[in-house]
Amino acid sequence: MKALVLEATKQLSLREIDVPQVVGPHDVKIKIARVGVCGSDVHYYLHGKIGPFVVKEPMILGHEAAGTVVSVGSAVKHLKPGDRVCMEPGIPDPNSRASRMGFYNLDPAVSFWATPPIHGCLMPEVVHPAAYTFKLPDNVSFGEAAMVEPFAVGLQAATKAHLKPGDTAVVIGAGPIGIMVALAVLAGGASRVIVADIADAKLQIAAQYEGIIAVNVRETLLRDRVMELTDGWGADVLLECSGSPKAFETLLDSVAPAGRVVLVGMPIEPVLFDVVSAQAREVTIETVFRYANVYDKAIALIASGKVDLKPLISELFSFEESVAAFERAAEARPTDIKIQIGFPEL
Repeated sequence: MKALVLEATKQLSLREIDVPQVVGPHDVKIKIARVGVCGSDVHYYLHGKIGPFVVKEPMILGHEAAGTVVSVGSAVKHLKPGDRVCMEPGIPDPNSRASRMGFYNLDPAVSFWATPPIHGCLMPEVVHPAAYTFKLPDNVSFGEAAMVEPFAVGLQAATKAHLKPGDTAVVIGAGPIGIMVALAVLAGGASRVIVADIADAKLQIAAQYEGIIAVNVRETLLRDRVMELTDGWGADVLLECSGSPKAFETLLDSVAPAGRVVLVGMPIEPVLFDVVSAQAREVTIETVFRYANVYDKAIALIASGKVDLKPLISELFSFEESVAAFERAAEARPTDIKIQIGFPEL
């Protein structure tokens, strides 16, 4: 089958590759319609590794996907050929302790698309467990469906934030995840979200959403703006989505007493953190690694119209243009949020 293959660092090819396509009793085969290019895909392309995950042999990229079911296993009852679906890319061991306790995203044995040595989904067809394949409402497009995976990260973050109606939240970072976290936080009950970044173009995209207040921290101290808006009290919730070590230098400056901090972005290196400042205000700190048990809720929010992800799709490339799509994503244009790759639909 033809696929987008990462051959080596900064070397991609669109070529035939042998990928098993056996549909087991609990599996479905899906014709891919749309795949989003994730920051992790680009990182593997440019650097060949992310932390302990190292690309040691050719690997198919892509994990943000949607498509149409073409066949189902004998035990599958909730899906049928012709159903439009999106797929959760991480498959845990159902018998693992983490899975049994409800946080299967932390299962050490999880098999995640496009995480070495597991192939991703940038190919015309994939076989996937039906339990992690979700039927789409008619009003959710394939483009939106391919955004469910990153939006699920936002929903996991909003869940970990323990939001209360009317909360004021701060999101540091206006990249794809930062904006989706902000939208999830608004959907979760926050009255407003202050989004901070240094890129005006991305802040302008974020600011088009009602309830989001954009702050360019090159021009304005985040703490000053937050205190101005909260009468000197601070934000109830702060979600760090940039992964920038510099963000941690002033991370707690904008947080209210007894506030919550959720760490979403992943710094490349260890960072300094002011523990005493957190203790003095009894700040609760939560962390996020991917997501668990939120995919169906993410789809429901999109279908309801409460979350509109369509403005975040910056450019659509054809499957035959996949290499060019990755080259574009690697440019990291300030006006780009999400690049997607489209396949001919059924």
